[in-house]
Amino acid sequence: MTVPASLAMATGALVVGAVVGFLLARSRRRREERRPTGPTVAELLRRLISSSNNGVVVLNRFDDLVLHNPRALALGVIRNNQADPRARSAAEQVRETDEPMEIDLSPLEARGRQPEAVLAEVRPLGDGFTVVEAVDHSEAVRLEATRRDFVANVSHELKTPVGAIALLTEAVLDAAEDTDEVRRFGEKILRESTRLGQLVTELIALSRLQGAERLPDLNVVEVDAVVREALGRTQLSAESAEINVTTDAPSGLLVEGDRTLLVTALSNLLENAVAYSTAGSPVSISRRLVEGMVEIAVTDRGLGIPEDEQQRVFERFYRADKARSRATGGTGLGLAIVKHVAANHGGEVRLWSLPGTGSTFTLCLPAHLGVEPEEQQEKTPERTTRLVVTGTEPTDGGTL
Repeated sequence: MTVPASLAMATGALVVGAVVGFLLARSRRRREERRPTGPTVAELLRRLISSSNNGVVVLNRFDDLVLHNPRALALGVIRNNQADPRARSAAEQVRETDEPMEIDLSPLEARGRQPEAVLAEVRPLGDGFTVVEAVDHSEAVRLEATRRDFVANVSHELKTPVGAIALLTEAVLDAAEDTDEVRRFGEKILRESTRLGQLVTELIALSRLQGAERLPDLNVVEVDAVVREALGRTQLSAESAEINVTTDAPSGLLVEGDRTLLVTALSNLLENAVAYSTAGSPVSISRRLVEGMVEIAVTDRGLGIPEDEQQRVFERFYRADKARSRATGGTGLGLAIVKHVAANHGGEVRLWSLPGTGSTFTLCLPAHLGVEPEEQQEKTPERTTRLVVTGTEPTDGGTL
């Protein structure tokens, strides 16, 4: 039987088509197998912009939003689904000049803890598109303001004793023939020079605690030894003020730290308690272990601190009672040193105070891991008010 030519040609075409289809399908499968798995470049770029710590906004020629990341919203570059008018104005100028420019997008009104200083660069992307990249400089601005305040405070605090010494020296020279007057002025000069020396010493100590200078290696320190030495340092001032300082029984507790710094911190707390207590009132020190933390509490029955000032007593040069602080010769840096010593040891300092009742400053330090007597474990008692001041905030402190 003879196969028609047309049927033979149709069969051949089907066979060729099937072969070509098979080859194309196999080639496609091979390409798909060779294609790397994972996100595309576009997806990676989207993720990069979304996770950027800078605010990124892309505008078209009509200043409409093309894309933006969450950080742009946080910095206030985008509000109500529109770019800041200052950014839109800058984008228009950049499109005309084809040159990048920097602009200030800082908030025009205070918004609590929101960014205070936002600077941005607007760059052309071509075809009428522009990108606004904003950076938060608030922390740098706050640090600079703190530095200026610190320099101003130090200048003021240093000028006071230096000026007093100069005037008293002139008085001594004028009264050179009067022995009693010379002695009286000489005692005042000694007092002012001592205060000046103490101020310089504490400024150096504070700069070391806050700066890049490496702290001494931490060793195992006996808490009882720290308490004894701090008591010895403040014994004279306590006796002069007729203050009776009492302590609890030795605890045997250990911490890891620098003994000199810890003694300085506890001495500052004791000196504060003595300075702000009335004659005859008690000051006490207690030690205990609470959930892995050694707590050394200094309690007085003095003036107390108003609630609105409790958050400021750890600021450098801040004094709750300025007149009394001057009379006691305080430098205004004692509690700043306490706060930074605690922070550098991985601890904190807590304050409980009530005006007319007294105050309790508690130095909390991690206990040495090798010693945790079960009989000394206690629950933290509830108190009506307690302020916790840690060393993680960009705020510095001072004494009462």
